[in-house]
Amino acid sequence: MRQRITNSLIGGALLGGLLLSSCQKQADDAAALTEQVPGATQPANFPAMAYALSQNPPDKATFELGRTLFYDARLSRDSTVSCGSCHQQFAAFANASHALSHGVGNRLGTRNSPALHNLRWRRELMWDGAVANLENQPLAPFTNPLEMGETLSSLLAKLNGDAEYRRRFTAIYGPGPIDSYRLLRALSQFLAALTSSNSRYDKAVRHEGGTTLSASESRGIALVASKCASCHATDLFTDESYRNNGLDAAFPRDSGRAQISGQPADVGRFKVPTLRNVALTAPYMHDGRFQTLAQVLAHYDHGVIASPTLDPALRPPGGRLGIALTTQEQDDLLAFLQTLTDQSFITDSRLAEHP
Repeated sequence: MRQRITNSLIGGALLGGLLLSSCQKQADDAAALTEQVPGATQPANFPAMAYALSQNPPDKATFELGRTLFYDARLSRDSTVSCGSCHQQFAAFANASHALSHGVGNRLGTRNSPALHNLRWRRELMWDGAVANLENQPLAPFTNPLEMGETLSSLLAKLNGDAEYRRRFTAIYGPGPIDSYRLLRALSQFLAALTSSNSRYDKAVRHEGGTTLSASESRGIALVASKCASCHATDLFTDESYRNNGLDAAFPRDSGRAQISGQPADVGRFKVPTLRNVALTAPYMHDGRFQTLAQVLAHYDHGVIASPTLDPALRPPGGRLGIALTTQEQDDLLAFLQTLTDQSFITDSRLAEHP
C-alpha cells in the first residue's frame, strides 16, 4: 500500500510537472509571437474579441506581407495613395490635420478618416457601419473613387504582375494566383495587429509598474463613468453603437447610418468613436469640424442642436440639451483623455512603413 501511494504521488508530481511545463511553453510561445506580431494576445482589461485570433491566426510572415500592402501606394489607381496615406502611425493611424480624407487626384472624401486601432473588437466598421467584417474593410477604400479609386480586378492584376508579391503570397498560401481572399486575409493580419492597450490608463487599471493617475485625471475617469459611459463604454471607450450627437438640425449631405439601414430613425447617427488616443486624432467628428478637444467638450456643454433623432442621452429632464460640464469638469476630462495616449503604439517600429 505504501509503495502504491508513493508511486501515485510520484506519478502525480510528474503529471503536475508536465502540465506546468506545457503551460509555461504555451506562455513562452505566446510571448514569442507577440514579440513578432503586435496585438497577438488578449489585453486583460479588454472585452472579448469580435475577430478572434483563431479566425486568422497571427503569423509573422503574413503580418509583414500585410504591412507591405498597407503602405503600398501602387494599390491605388494612380499609385499615389496607400492605406497609410490616410492612416498615419504618429496620429494613432488617423489622418492628422485633415478634416476630410484625401484620395487619388487630390480628391476630397466626404468624411474624416477614423483612427485604426483595436479593430479586433469591432463588429461593424466605418462611420456608418457599412462593413461588417474586418477582412472586407479594405475593399471600401480600394474601390471608392474619392479614395484609392481602383477596381479589384485591376488591383489583383498589379499584384500578380509583381514577382516579389507572387513569391511572398506563395510562401504563405501555397501555389496559385493572388486572389481577393488571399489579399484581404494578408492585409487583415496587419489591421488586426493595430492594438492599442498600453496607455497610462491601462497600466494604472492593471496595476502595472506602480502607475498612478493624478487627482484631476481620476476625477476625469469618474466623469466619464457618470456622464459619458452610455456611449463611451468599457475599456474600449465605445459601445460600437450609432448616435446622433447634436451636430446639426438636419443631415441632407450625409445622413450617416441611414444610408445603410434606410431607416428614418437612423438619420444623423454615426458610429461612436473610441476615446483611445483621442488627443492625437484631431480633427474630430465624422466631418472633422472640431479642431480641439476643448471645442468638442464645449459642443456637448452648450452646442448641441435639436433634431428628431437626437440621442436621448443629450435630452436630459429639464429641457437643457447636452451634457452640463463646469470649467473644472472640462479640465478634468481633458486631463483624463491625455492618459489614453499609447506612446508604445504610435512608436512601435513593427507597425511603421520601414521597420
